[in-house]
Order: sequence, then structure tokens, then C-alpha cells
Amino acid sequence: MTWVRPLTALVAAVSAALIPMAAVAVPGEADPVRPVRSGAAPAGAAACSTSTGPYQREAERHLGLPVDGKQSPEDCRAIAAFQRRVEIEPAEGYAGLYTYRAIVWERAVAEGSAIKGCPDRSGLVVCVDKTRQILWVEDGGRLVVAPVPARSGRPGYETRSGWFTVYQREKEFWSTQFDGPMPFAQFFSGGQALHASYRPIFEDPGSHGCVNLRYEDARVLWNLLREGDAVYVWGSRSDG
Repeated sequence: MTWVRPLTALVAAVSAALIPMAAVAVPGEADPVRPVRSGAAPAGAAACSTSTGPYQREAERHLGLPVDGKQSPEDCRAIAAFQRRVEIEPAEGYAGLYTYRAIVWERAVAEGSAIKGCPDRSGLVVCVDKTRQILWVEDGGRLVVAPVPARSGRPGYETRSGWFTVYQREKEFWSTQFDGPMPFAQFFSGGQALHASYRPIFEDPGSHGCVNLRYEDARVLWNLLREGDAVYVWGSRSDG
């Protein structure tokens, strides 16, 4: 079945619900302005780590720091501020896997309409990149929802790859199998769904096969998608 909807009107209707760094781009309009959370250290903030993380160089490069692969007090303060901005806890300035995932996401956002990986196809397509742990939406190959962080399945519960369609939608769904809530659940493959998660999005372990999203990002997709819309999944997740 083909679903025909006025996409521009739909995007305008949901854009007010977007959180920072998860904006909808309306074709033909300027890129949306994304507010940035403050990186100021709150009272009682975690002590700054003196350890060099496995993704030290990536963090230094992303944050415009001298790239030497060695932790310094200046590096730690900048990385900790970044962690607070993307809501990674503890924000102790250690460049670990969770921080790297957030860097990969921000790089993807910076690519804008040049982002690659999802085959062009007519109509709406939800693009799920398990390697980068991000999700975005295209319409006929045109970016309409900018990349947002996503969490796919852990080892033994991998999110299936390939082409799928949304076949069931439940705004307030409870998983009896795993005894937990799945807000804004949109099922696309044998019980696997796009849905909101209350866990921090960058952390391990992965899901039980679903594609986890931050609450507001899941709500945006709920307002945009309908049964019959396409979902394309590829890549593989690396857990720490």
C-alpha cells in the first residue's frame, strides 16, 4: 500500500517537539538552528580524569584541541563539558566509548544532506546505521530528519538488517517479554521496533533487538511516520 501525505505540513507540525541536535530539515528551507546546552560544570561535578582514553585523539580533534593523544587538564575540562552537553554521566573528561559515540553522532549531523549509507528510494525511509548508532529519515533521498543517536541490539539480540516496513504502532506499549515500557513503539520486523528508551542513549549494553531512541526523538518519529513507511537497517554495533 502507498501512503501519500503532505510531508512539509507534517514536518512543520512536529518541528516544535524536537530537542537540541535532533532537528527536522524542511526541503527548500535553511538548516534549522540547534540550541547548544551549556557545558559549565555544576556544583558537585565529577572529578576530572587524568587518564588518557582510547578515543583521546578523536575527542581532541572533534573539540579543536591540540591532537597529541595524551590527556591534559585542558583536555579533561573540554571533554567533560562536551559530556555534560550530550548528557553522558559521569562527565569526568575520560574519552571512552560513550563519548566516541556522541562524537560520531555530531559528525553525522555536521554532514547534513551529504550523509551517506541509506539507498535512495521514493517516499519516507527511516535509515538505521548500526555501525554509527544513529538514525535519520529521508524522503526520496532528501534528508528530512537530521541524524539522532540510536541504540541497536546487543550480541545475541542483534537488530535485523535489511528493508522493512512499519506494520504496527503502539503509543504506549509494555513489553511482557522483557517487562518494560516501549513508548512510541513502531514495529518493523518480527517484534523489533523503533521506540523511546529511558536509559542514557550512548550507554551499553545494547537493546534486546529494538532500536532505542531518546524520548523526544521517538515522539518526533511517531508524529511523522505511518504504517507502511520503509525502514532500512545496516551495519553492526560494537559494545564495550
